[in-house]
Order: sequence, then C-alpha cells, then structure tokens
Amino acid sequence: MKAEDLKYIVKEKYGVIAHQSKLQNETSCCGAGGCASVDYTIFSESYEKLKGYNSDADLGLGCGIPTQFAGIREGDSVLDLGSGAGNDCFVARAIVGETGHVTGIDFTDAMLEKANKNCEKLGFKNVEFVQGDIEEMPLVENTYDVVVSNCVLNLVPDKQKAFSEIMRVLKPGGSFCVSDVVIKGALPDNLRKDAEMYAGCVSGAIEMDEYLEIINHQGFKQVTIHKLKEIEMPADILKNYLNDSEIEQFRNKETGIFSITVSAKK
Repeated sequence: MKAEDLKYIVKEKYGVIAHQSKLQNETSCCGAGGCASVDYTIFSESYEKLKGYNSDADLGLGCGIPTQFAGIREGDSVLDLGSGAGNDCFVARAIVGETGHVTGIDFTDAMLEKANKNCEKLGFKNVEFVQGDIEEMPLVENTYDVVVSNCVLNLVPDKQKAFSEIMRVLKPGGSFCVSDVVIKGALPDNLRKDAEMYAGCVSGAIEMDEYLEIINHQGFKQVTIHKLKEIEMPADILKNYLNDSEIEQFRNKETGIFSITVSAKK
C-alpha cells in the first residue's frame, strides 16, 4: 500500500474516532466499531490523576504518558505531534504554566475542531492547534524546547522523515519524548498487512531496534528508554489473523508487540 493511501486510511478512521466518546473508543477495536482488531484498552494508560487532565480531551488513544519523562519545565515551548483532542497538550500546559506555550499538530479536521473547542472552554491563550503532516510540518525550525507524541509516530509511513522533522523544529539542546508501539521479532504477514490493524496502531509499528536506529541516524543523543511494556494479545484476537499452529509459533518465538516510551536530545 502506498504511503498516501495509508495516510488516507488513518485520517478517515481518526475522523470517526474524534466523534466518539472515550468509552466507545475503549470498548471497540481501536476506536472504530465493526473491525476485527486490537482495542485501545490494551495500550492506554490513565491520565486521570495528572495535573491539567481534562476528560473531554481524553479519547483513550494513547499507549503511554510521554509528558512524565519529557523533562518539561515552566516557561517551555512544547510541541505535541498528533495532538488529537488535546489531552497531552493540556497536561503539558499545566507544567509550562502561563509563561510557556504549547502547540498541537494534527492532520484530522475533526480532531482539530474538538481540540479547539476544548481549548476555548478552558480559556487557554497559550495553547494552539495547527493542521499539518508530521512528515512535513508547517512549523519554524529551532522553535521548541520539548516535542512529545503519544501513539502516533507508528502511524506515520516515513519515520525517518518524522524524526528528521522533530530534529528540525527542536531548539539546540531541546529534547523529545514519545510513547509509541514497536515490535520485536517478525510480526506475521497477515497481521502486518491488515489495514485496519495499521490504523489501529499495530501493523504500522516497526522493529524496536530499527526504531531506535532511526533516532540515532537522525543525530539524536542520550537516547533513553524509560518504559517498555509488552502488549498481551488475547487469543481471540490472534485467531482473527492466525490459525492455531501459527498462534503457537507466535507465542513461542521472541516476537511481540510493545509500548515504548523513549526520549533523546538534540
């Protein structure tokens, strides 16, 4: 499948997800009903006790809490990639305070509309949401102290471009922290090829060593893995894609799906 086709699938699916509640997203497969896929309850972590948490902005779509390890400070300028309804942006805003600034970028119209409505209700003047493709961000270079992202970069077809863009927009000495989905070993082909799984976070994921190599290749330093959590795939989900023999092979190999939270400095 071509990169533009994959982007179209992701944009269409997340346009649907934007109009659903957190409960709907967590009780259907990856936020979209009617598909045979992995549901987000396997990935998401609770934000509810975090300062700045806003329930209207929480669609239950993350696979970690990157703001916890991002080293955000009061007064910082922060960029959130794939900002959705604004969940991580509002948590970051609670840290940067009145003197900082938070920007969210997303390419789904419905998500941007939801985020802007949430921001307007909260009355924040130092949080903004812009439309753009993470591979070619319409943002000025050397602008941000910190870049965060939560379960989004695995959906980007060209991850080299994505991390290159992160490098470009970060200030010298700035850092990023992302939570994402990676795999270890060879994911079976019929899992990888399924477009619903791609839009649902799994098949867009790449091998962990390759993921870390991309970060290093872009020139980032002090690459640190803060959290690595294996995603236990239930047998009834695997049965949608694999026969009994293939499931046994999948379980016995050093193969799996993981959520990872990693940071690095420019």
